[in-house]
Formats: sequence, C-alpha cells, structure tokens
Amino acid sequence: MDSVVDEAAVAARQALLIRCRATLSALPAASAFSHLTAARLLGLPMSYAMEEDGRLHVMRPITNNRVRLPGVVGHRALHTRRVIDIDGLPVVDIADTWVDLGELVGRGKPVGLDDLVVLGDACATQLGSRVPLLRACLARTRPRGKRTLVEAYDEIRVGSASARESLARLVLTRGGLPEPKLNEPIYASWDPTVLLGVGDLVWRLRLPDGEEVKVVGEYQGELYHSGDEQRVADAYRRAGLEADGWDVQEMWNCDLNGSSSRRATLHRFADALHLPHDALRPADVDARFFSSHAIDEAIQREMRRSALT
Repeated sequence: MDSVVDEAAVAARQALLIRCRATLSALPAASAFSHLTAARLLGLPMSYAMEEDGRLHVMRPITNNRVRLPGVVGHRALHTRRVIDIDGLPVVDIADTWVDLGELVGRGKPVGLDDLVVLGDACATQLGSRVPLLRACLARTRPRGKRTLVEAYDEIRVGSASARESLARLVLTRGGLPEPKLNEPIYASWDPTVLLGVGDLVWRLRLPDGEEVKVVGEYQGELYHSGDEQRVADAYRRAGLEADGWDVQEMWNCDLNGSSSRRATLHRFADALHLPHDALRPADVDARFFSSHAIDEAIQREMRRSALT
C-alpha cells in the first residue's frame, strides 16, 4: 500500500514539474511560481481545500503587469521575495511562501489558522527554526492575513514530521497538556547507547510525590501502520518502550476527527500523564479555521445586527 501511495505522489510531482516547465516557457522574464504552487513544489503539506485549487500561481515584480494565461493565477510584488531554484524552476522560497499563504485566509478561501500552523511546522522543521517565518512576515508592509499569520506563529514548533502529528499536538496542548518534545530519540535507561525508538510526542513529567511519568504519543497513519509487517515492527518497538517504563499512547485518524473523539483523546492522555481533568480545556480542542481576531469581529457584527433589530 505504501509503495502505491509513494508512486502516486512521485507521479503527481512529475506531472506538476512538467506542467510548470511548459508554463515557464510562456512566462515573461522575472517570474516565479508562488503561493499554492510553490507550496507543492516545496513539498509542504496541503489540506483538501488547498489541493482543490489546481491552478498555477505565478508572481512577477510589482512594476510588471500580472501574468494572464489560462489556468494561471497572477500575483505581483516578487521584488520583496527571495526566489530559489527547485528542479530548474524559479520558486518563491519557503519562508516567503508561508507568508504568501496568508493571502488565502478567510471566509470562502482555502487556508485557515490550523493550516498555517501545520504549514509553519513543516517550514520551521525544514529551516531548523521558526524565526525565518517571523522575519519574512515582519519584512512585509501590511501583508494580507497578518493577524492570522501572527496567531499561527505562536503555535508553530520545530520537529514535527507530518501534518497529522502537528494536529495531534494542537489538540493536546490547546486542551491543556504540557508541551511535548517532538520526534525525540528515546534511549534505554539501562544503557544510554541503546535507542529504543523515536517518539512523535514525548513527555517526561515529575509528579509531586517524586514519581517520574514517561509517555509517548504515537500518531499511526492508517496507510503506513496498517500493514502486517509494519504492525509487527510497531509491536516490537512498543514492547521495548513499555519494558523500560514508557506508557505508549497511540492515536489514529479517528482519534482526531470530531469534537467527541478529540475530547476523549485529550482525557486519555491526561490520565496517562496523571493530570487532573479539571485542569483541562476540552472546549479548546476543536479545529480552528478562523483566528481569534476574526471570531471577535464576527461576534461584534452579530451584536450590532441584534441591536438594530
């Protein structure tokens, strides 16, 4: 199954490269692929809404006219962006692309707050720091979606290996759990040279009575972890961690979909960490598309409408 998925991803990328190269030959000089097209070329995670936009996004300097070609979305202001080469194509770089995606935030648009956190995790992990994202944002004069970008930036972390790992972290930390370490190597307590595994989300807590609690949260993607061979490998790895005192808590796709599932997952992890439920924030675990500012504005608009009726 995984090889089929990998082959499909490789084929989709090759098709995108062929299409971009053909389009590049028809573009004026000083053009670069940007926005969702840049995100695809950079290998960033795409939501379903983002994937639905199959057009090519192209940017030119602000002194030039927009590109007008069938199936192409033209943007301007390339002069403020850094352009890199990807497989022979000029592409807006990763930090500037993250900021550009703020233009696609809002009602009826494909990018939301959680998307920017997930994308930001991927960008920061590639860059080894989230600081370049902030610098790219601050370098702009009134970038579109700035408030959502800044709010997303606060929740971006270095170390996430997948979009679902990022979403799992958001559910648990927004719900009141302490920040975990991401993709942390775990060595045996009896021999620090023996690697037991690398945990997606790793907590080591010291309880008031002095007891140490060690919890690993593992996101198990159905496509990768449902095969017989991988299930055997997972079971062997889990047994090694549990034998050394680790509590391994798995998360599947169903554990992150829907309010009740997210709340149940939060409570399960709180129990594993020996944290009281009354310290949790289960109302905060739902997916967030709009920023707090956008929600506040919507509430104020509704209050004004109610006052007039």
